[in-house]
Amino acid sequence: MKLSEYIKKYRLPVTIVLALTGIGLMLYYDYCDTVCSFLRGDIFGIDLKWIGIAYMAIIIIFTAFQQFDFVRALLAAGLGVEIYLYSFQIQNSVYCPFCLAFSVVVILSFIINYEASPAWRENQRKMWLYFLGEVNFPMFKIKKLPLAMVALIGYFFVFLTFTGSVTPVYGQDKITGIPSLGKGPYEVMMFSNYFCPPCRKIDTKAEPLFKELLGTGKVKIIFIDVPFSSPAAIYAKYYLYAANIDPSAENILHVRNILFEAAQGMRIKDENALATYLKEKKVSWKTMDEKSVFPLMSVVIKENQINATPTCVIKYSEKDIKKYVGDDEIWRGLTELKKQLK
Repeated sequence: MKLSEYIKKYRLPVTIVLALTGIGLMLYYDYCDTVCSFLRGDIFGIDLKWIGIAYMAIIIIFTAFQQFDFVRALLAAGLGVEIYLYSFQIQNSVYCPFCLAFSVVVILSFIINYEASPAWRENQRKMWLYFLGEVNFPMFKIKKLPLAMVALIGYFFVFLTFTGSVTPVYGQDKITGIPSLGKGPYEVMMFSNYFCPPCRKIDTKAEPLFKELLGTGKVKIIFIDVPFSSPAAIYAKYYLYAANIDPSAENILHVRNILFEAAQGMRIKDENALATYLKEKKVSWKTMDEKSVFPLMSVVIKENQINATPTCVIKYSEKDIKKYVGDDEIWRGLTELKKQLK
């Protein structure tokens, strides 16, 4: 059996499996298990991951009913969209592994469903127009529609409607200072987000180690919130409020535990609900001009090229700076620092 015949025979189940893989990638991205990227995007205010899930669901439906012209058209449009999203990530030097994996699924699905255009075979001069193939929609009186044109439509659609973000949600006002714990020649900066599961994991695991490092009198620890969205920025604000009334290590570590629980356990995204929850947990705070601190956090995030959480930057000296991404890597970095302090 020729490869083309083999592909045609199993095209339907393979396309559905690939589409389900794409849905799984987006759901996994929403949860984030090892690191959370703050690369975000939306179309008409709808998060791109939900659009990706709906897109793959529609492909599954058309595939199940063997409407392969519609499937090929959707996949061609997806190629155009992915080209734009690739350029967006390259331009901003921020790469999302889940997004890249999703694009591979789209490309593989297109290859599986590819059909060479008769127009291309009949006239080589039409190669530039029909190299991606063609589709026919008799019900719309459309014949020999070049998929290259559909891909261009997909590209320009996302070009006109996509809103992307690769920076934290912070303002640009006057700079003052960020709360810190301890003093010493060694500096540990923990970049995290309260909605990020691996951030909570390493924070909980490393809490006793943080206390040990502070106990040496040689380490300064700074927690820097990297908000992915407006709700996360609210959490960053209340962290600053709590640190403003009691900047002790005991209080700050305790407040972080409660904020992680509020974000991931209680799923609180409203400011009033968060304030009520903190009162129930007997967390005290004192309001301040948080907008004077947010810009400094943003500067530090950019200076250290932070594009995912959790990330830890350990400064042994001005020239010896080490960066760790993901809970396992951060744990290794912190334990190495502990050994050096002995």
